[in-house]
Amino acid sequence: MSYQDIINTRRTVYALNDQLPIAEDEAVKIIEDAIVASPSAFNMQSARAIILLGDQHKALWGDIVTGELEKIVPAENFEPTQQKMDMFGAAHGTVLYFEDEDVVNQMKQQFATYADAFDAFSAHGQGIAQVNAWNALAEAKIGASLQHYNPVIDDAVRECWNVPASWKLVAQLVFGGIVEPAGPQERMPASERIRIER
Repeated sequence: MSYQDIINTRRTVYALNDQLPIAEDEAVKIIEDAIVASPSAFNMQSARAIILLGDQHKALWGDIVTGELEKIVPAENFEPTQQKMDMFGAAHGTVLYFEDEDVVNQMKQQFATYADAFDAFSAHGQGIAQVNAWNALAEAKIGASLQHYNPVIDDAVRECWNVPASWKLVAQLVFGGIVEPAGPQERMPASERIRIER
């Protein structure tokens, strides 16, 4: 499979189960390697992650996210939310993505000329680390969807997994065996998004 094939294959897959097509250790290695290999501006390497498996993964969706959302979503409207939480909990694992703000702040001090740009640089590196892992999982025929329940769950996640104070939660990549592939996706053509100047 070419790299372009991998990019085209990677989709948001919601219907997941806990049956991976490869060994769990192999999937973890894929995620680790993708994050470590991801480039970042000034090589600051500020992306951090916690990979939740088994009961830890289930606790995230069944206890923490559900519990925090129950505080803000009216009970009479909670059923669709509960269905989503059950769907995410049925997957095999979750990658919690963080940015180490201490690293970003150090870079702002070290390279003061670019200080105002480092938050954007940080976001760029984070996005690369996320999509690289997502693409690598797709190549291994593992489905995934990227979720964003931060900042609602930040404090509970920090307490549950003893997350360093400088780590800011930015996304949650749910992954697992594919029960049902993603449906068709409409994509704007390159001619509407990209200009070529010669």
